[in-house]
Amino acid sequence: MYFGMLLVLLAWALFLADGLAVLATLLFIPWMNRFQIMPEERVMRAKFGDAFEEWAARVRRWI
Repeated sequence: MYFGMLLVLLAWALFLADGLAVLATLLFIPWMNRFQIMPEERVMRAKFGDAFEEWAARVRRWI
């Protein structure tokens, strides 16, 4: 889902042909990691424990 959002933002930035929009798209990656993905992972670890750890070891974060 997050990778899809990144692609949409990148396509929009390229459509606009705006360097600032491309930069904002690149900032989307660390922003999502820090403020969305990491908190989600904390909740998943608390809720599912070792099962989540096993799953996370097999699955990439963004794809």
